[in-house]
Amino acid sequence: MQNNISIIIERICGAVPEDRVLRNEPMSRHTSFRIGGPAAAFVIVNNEEELEEVLAVVTGSGTEHMIIGNGSNLLVSDAGYPGILIKLGGAFDSIVRDENNPCRVKVGAAMLMSRTSAFLTENGLSGFEFASGIPGSIGGAVFMNAGAYGGEIKDVVTTVRVMDPDGTNLRTVSGEDMQFSYRHSIAEDEGILILSAEMELKEDAPEAIAARVAELQYKRNSKQPVNYPSAGSTFKRPAGGYAAALIEQSGLKGYTVGGAQVSEKHSGFVINIGNATCEDVLAVMRHVRETVFSDSGITLEPEVRLINCSL
Repeated sequence: MQNNISIIIERICGAVPEDRVLRNEPMSRHTSFRIGGPAAAFVIVNNEEELEEVLAVVTGSGTEHMIIGNGSNLLVSDAGYPGILIKLGGAFDSIVRDENNPCRVKVGAAMLMSRTSAFLTENGLSGFEFASGIPGSIGGAVFMNAGAYGGEIKDVVTTVRVMDPDGTNLRTVSGEDMQFSYRHSIAEDEGILILSAEMELKEDAPEAIAARVAELQYKRNSKQPVNYPSAGSTFKRPAGGYAAALIEQSGLKGYTVGGAQVSEKHSGFVINIGNATCEDVLAVMRHVRETVFSDSGITLEPEVRLINCSL
């Protein structure tokens, strides 16, 4: 297997400059949890052509692979990832205002939510304030229909440029055809790759937008454990309730295994309080799920994506 991976990596180096093909790269460097063993290769692609070529290599050879965003919603195994992890950069890390429609922007999948918010605020475009403090990239946000404070990505996205998992069939999909629902889109079901998104905003004074962003940022910082590494909300909101409330009602605030802890500030977050391993986090998550189910009959489903590991 290792020899086969080595051959595949060499072939990838024919499509992408070698300095953007990192071998045995610790994923703790690329996740907001600061957790994860080495990927066999971590590849940064800077345009659609490179992505097409790399995907042709890995899919044609049957090599295990995955596209990741900013790593803000990932928990990677301590053993790492045996295949190829592909991250978008370069041309995917861009935002452009439409010359014909000043309220519309095209945002590359690698653009961070925070930088997108800053650009829109400076240009007097409102409607994205809810997302200003969400960690991660536009691609990941579209993939899971990220949301906060009553807003969701589906509220502003009009079209999405996508590609099939094998690097073929480049096309533009309407927001409606993305079938957005709570923390979900058709991309999750079909493995469609998000390359960019067009968003429709509304004009407003930059000062007014900045004030709303600052207010939401204050709320987030005052209620969430932003000073500790985490992957955001650990569990999805269950029907008819809130994960954080159920966890708190079960007396699990502060529950700790190794370096992983249910945050004492916000029980919806499992945080890395110091050198946590993937197994530490999984142990906390398992205990939380079992206890909440025992107390309420509700099964919490993970919102964090588990890579090469499971509950």
